[in-house]
Amino acid sequence: MNLMKGGAFILPANAYKAYQRNSILTATQGELTLMLYNGCIKFIRQARMAIDNHDIAGKNTYLQKAQAIISELMATLDQKQPIAQEMMRLYDFVNRSLIAVNMKDDRKLLDSAENIMVMFRDTWKQVIEITQKKQPKRDRV
Repeated sequence: MNLMKGGAFILPANAYKAYQRNSILTATQGELTLMLYNGCIKFIRQARMAIDNHDIAGKNTYLQKAQAIISELMATLDQKQPIAQEMMRLYDFVNRSLIAVNMKDDRKLLDSAENIMVMFRDTWKQVIEITQKKQPKRDRV
């Protein structure tokens, strides 16, 4: 089996899926949250492309996937943390915005939702980097 294409290493589909699964299974809680933020942003961007292409079914699918991620972030938010109420308000705003976008194709609301999720993602990424610098390296198996 030729695993090289144009000088790049190509993984068979099942190997790539196994790699993705392993990444999720070995991720820290912080890394999992980062994956959720990235997934939400990806689905919002795919919804925008579906809107641009007049793909109503695709728009609906991607917005629902983004909403499912927002729901998970809301359900797992540690309410004991001082910033939790503000985060919950923003998650709720994003969720309501995505519902409205699904009904009205409102690109400004979609942009607002994406901007908020990018802000969360970028902030969370910084938190992970700072935390990793302060903690000793952990072994990954």
